[in-house]
Amino acid sequence: MVEICQRDLPILPWADPKTARLPGLNPIEPGQWLLIDDAYRAQMAHRLFLMNEQEEFVHRLSGGARAAASELLEDVLAEISDKDGFDVQRDSVRCPDGRLVQLDHLHPLLTLGALVQEDFVIMQKLGDEHVMTGAILCFPASWSLDQKFMKSLVKIHVPVDEYTPDIARRVQRLFDGIQVGRPMWRANYLSYNDPELFQPRREEDRRTNDTRTTNWLRVERQTMKRLPKTGAVVFSIHTYVLSKERLEELGISQPEDE
Repeated sequence: MVEICQRDLPILPWADPKTARLPGLNPIEPGQWLLIDDAYRAQMAHRLFLMNEQEEFVHRLSGGARAAASELLEDVLAEISDKDGFDVQRDSVRCPDGRLVQLDHLHPLLTLGALVQEDFVIMQKLGDEHVMTGAILCFPASWSLDQKFMKSLVKIHVPVDEYTPDIARRVQRLFDGIQVGRPMWRANYLSYNDPELFQPRREEDRRTNDTRTTNWLRVERQTMKRLPKTGAVVFSIHTYVLSKERLEELGISQPEDE
């Protein structure tokens, strides 16, 4: 178990009316698609470890998604070129923690995983549904990439109890409606017994929490962005973990345990 926590929590999804009700979508302001916070150095070190030691569990890319993954890399490079701490050159990027990342266009998702804190999931419409065709997912929150890869939105959300057929239709319409140049964000939260960011879990292994020891709050800022060339929708996840003790120090009113 690795303890990597932020000192502050800028998003309170249970308390903000803009995010408290499903789907809780909000427009992303220019320059706010990707975020850098005080856990950047530690999260990136953990990401690099996971990509080196657990690549088969954190990285998948279908042949049909390669163009979308390459386009996503170019979009991310354009976004971070204007962010403090990044120095984007033709073949490399100097990151805020001082690392020099060589741009490997043959492995675009692994390159992305070494640049920013966000995880990325590529969703492409195949037939009537969006299907997960690629992902770099170092920090899964109780789901397994190998079990969800190449599945549709409905099958991805098995066994989420709240994901009713009506919600499924609404989410599919939502993905259909994401427009180029108009990315959206939402947020959710979960209580955990430990702060580990890498929390894969298969559908048959339902997550259980002992409310007496759920001392960590995990918040995900999730974004949806349509790529202009390939038309794929990119789902990104920025993960915050704070101890409940730290939340009390900050004076943040905490959600009820699930």
